[in-house]
Amino acid sequence: MSLNAAVAHAGHLDEKELAQHVINATKEVFSTLVMIELHDDFPLREPVTKFHCSITGMVGLAGTYTGIISIHCPQEFAKKITSNMLGMPVADVGADVNDALGEIANMLGGYIKMVFSKGGLDINLSIPTVIAGEEYTVNAMSDSDCVIIPFETEGDRFLVGLKISKDK
Repeated sequence: MSLNAAVAHAGHLDEKELAQHVINATKEVFSTLVMIELHDDFPLREPVTKFHCSITGMVGLAGTYTGIISIHCPQEFAKKITSNMLGMPVADVGADVNDALGEIANMLGGYIKMVFSKGGLDINLSIPTVIAGEEYTVNAMSDSDCVIIPFETEGDRFLVGLKISKDK
């Protein structure tokens, strides 16, 4: 995984610095919204494109920079995240879980927009998209211009990925 050269040049960032922004955003969102402390395990050692019994929340970026930020987690952990956010038990993957993962993706997108945007006007965020399934593939996760950070907490592991490029 690596950072797009145009993004690195324009943003005066290297891959490690970009990863640190994603790490900071994810830890902040989880500590305040989900009440879970995380540990990152950057860099990702092996590419991950196939997900089993998982949920993926994504938000697209458009404007000066284009791309996608995504969170990928096992269904059981997604239910735990949702339970913490709502303050009540969540037994099934459904609308509440989809909304929770979409909201986390949206907040991560907002943080990345803040890092790369000039006054908030040159990057737009899409509405969150959530995918859940027994087995699916996310092709953007295999691209070389994608920074992927594994996180873990109390035996649960999930990934946050950022694919970003800059128009020339």
